[in-house]
Amino acid sequence: MKKKDYTTPILIVVLVVGLSLLLYPSISNYWNSFHQSRAITSYSEEVASLNDEEYDQILQLAQQYNEELANRDNQYALTERQREQYWSLLNLSGTGVMGYVEIPAIECELPIYHGTNESVLQVAIGHLDWTSLPVGGETSHCVISGHRGLPSAKLFTDLDKLVEGDIFNLHILDEVFTYEVDKITIVEPDETEELQIETGRDLCTMMTCTPYGINSHRLFVTGHRTDNVFQTDNIRVTADAVQIEPLIIAPMLALPILIILIIILLIPRRKDRESNQEI
Repeated sequence: MKKKDYTTPILIVVLVVGLSLLLYPSISNYWNSFHQSRAITSYSEEVASLNDEEYDQILQLAQQYNEELANRDNQYALTERQREQYWSLLNLSGTGVMGYVEIPAIECELPIYHGTNESVLQVAIGHLDWTSLPVGGETSHCVISGHRGLPSAKLFTDLDKLVEGDIFNLHILDEVFTYEVDKITIVEPDETEELQIETGRDLCTMMTCTPYGINSHRLFVTGHRTDNVFQTDNIRVTADAVQIEPLIIAPMLALPILIILIIILLIPRRKDRESNQEI
């Protein structure tokens, strides 16, 4: 009685598992990019459905919030009423999306959500609830935060590639707020002085952990408000093209490798069986 040879099935299983692990970052990043694009599209549709009166009221309430925030004695601590007010502003669909950030230099476009809960930071960018809302203002400082180095999403992984003079855009409602990077700093996790509101300045800071993979410090990329220089429609096409690429390229490269390896594993077994039959 012949013993069953389990070597080939085991090798195939190991091969499939290995390729799955290899492809996981690309496919997962695409999946998250797809949902990020959907979130941005849904937000844009919500904005488009507003009438002029609703639009003006939403924008004015957010700007008024920033003015009040600049005059608070304690910027860091929100009362229960202030927290409820914060979550109600710019939250058109109730999903928490308040707009999206676009960074042309690193081909990055990500939705911005209220708060920095871990569930948000795993898939998108969060807004620090004790900082100014991203609607600008003569005395305001908006801070948005994102992870880097996640296997499932790229997010702010390339934020350290920015240099002074680069620009980034905040798309809030139908408004575009452009900021030019003028300061890049690395600080301890509990150092927040750089995030303070400065009288007469319209600032925005993007923050993430650093160094890559160690995350012992925080990287602050701060910009001051400047004139808009990019057209939204042109940028959207580029971002969509970048997001689709991992899904197409990764399987195209992996599938031929998988087929070849399976053939290599199976052919010797067939030859062995034919030799045994001849004997």
